[in-house]
Amino acid sequence: MAAIVKIEAANIMVATRYDDVVAMERDSETFSSVNPQSLVNKVMGHTMMRKDGELHARERKAIEPALRPGAVKSCWAPRLEIIFDEVVATFEKDGEADLLNALAAPMAGRALAEVLGFIDIDWQTMALWSQSLIDGAGNYSADPEISQKAEDAARGVEDAIQRALPYHRDQPNGSVLSSMLHAEDPHSLEQIYANIKVAVGGGLNEPRDSILTLLLGLLENPDQLERVKADPNLWPTAFEESVRWISPIGMYPRRVTRDVVFSGIQLHEGDQIGLCVGAANRDGSRFEAPDHFDVFREKKSHLAFGAGPHFCAGAWLARHMVGRLVVPGLFERLRNLRLARHDEVRVHGWVFRGPTTLPVTWEV
Repeated sequence: MAAIVKIEAANIMVATRYDDVVAMERDSETFSSVNPQSLVNKVMGHTMMRKDGELHARERKAIEPALRPGAVKSCWAPRLEIIFDEVVATFEKDGEADLLNALAAPMAGRALAEVLGFIDIDWQTMALWSQSLIDGAGNYSADPEISQKAEDAARGVEDAIQRALPYHRDQPNGSVLSSMLHAEDPHSLEQIYANIKVAVGGGLNEPRDSILTLLLGLLENPDQLERVKADPNLWPTAFEESVRWISPIGMYPRRVTRDVVFSGIQLHEGDQIGLCVGAANRDGSRFEAPDHFDVFREKKSHLAFGAGPHFCAGAWLARHMVGRLVVPGLFERLRNLRLARHDEVRVHGWVFRGPTTLPVTWEV
């Protein structure tokens, strides 16, 4: 595997090796998240994802109380269970479904709206906003239709925030919006707008796609599925393997701040480099038979949630929702759940990656 590969079509270099990605993540002085030219800044504002050091740390600290393991267990787990029950009830008597729109998208969209602290925003709107913001942040061709949809989504998110803020100011609670408002160093309105937009843009895709990925990995490997179902303690391990196997966030960018030779490659100040965790998580020098889904492989850390200061703040929420609630619960609720048309399953994307269809059947 080459250390750094040039993707001509996107005019970007990507780091593909596990050790290289880890090293870059831990050296923010050389490989910076700060990029004034980033379309993310234009579409979403100056988010903490495009900040390093103390600026990043302060904003992250303000949201962390809402997403810590204790908060997930005490505050969000009961609410997520209610959402899961309601979502599954809409299709469990049908005997067949495409689990993208039947399960994964509504579960992820409703959960994110709840955790952020939005009021009366349905999952379809969350999904539209998320995709529109993502498309806008990657609109390097300056397509006016994509730009307009991103602007509309940004205004929609801001309006939703404005409607919710009075409630969260008056009644402190476990939501991200409340945490931002009541932190020791509270967010400004501009910071709230930016960081909620980036959460909408990325925070829906990761759990949605990892739900489908874990289901796909287990349904394609029924022997592993039976062993996991027989030992519920294996569910968290199965989840970690699924996001290693198909990383829901496959690549994110960094800017080179100085001329440097890295892993034998000359890099120059101003170069854009993508940290391709999707490739790093299949680095054969770290993971044996990396292209295979194997719950029982030797336990090693992966990079699906990043590394270093920018480690995904929502990791514990995703781990609970996907690995302890949704996928185990689905196998309990739907008898003899199986792939319906394996040849129709599609996995797509490289910045965000996951199954785009998952047709299944079960006995009713």
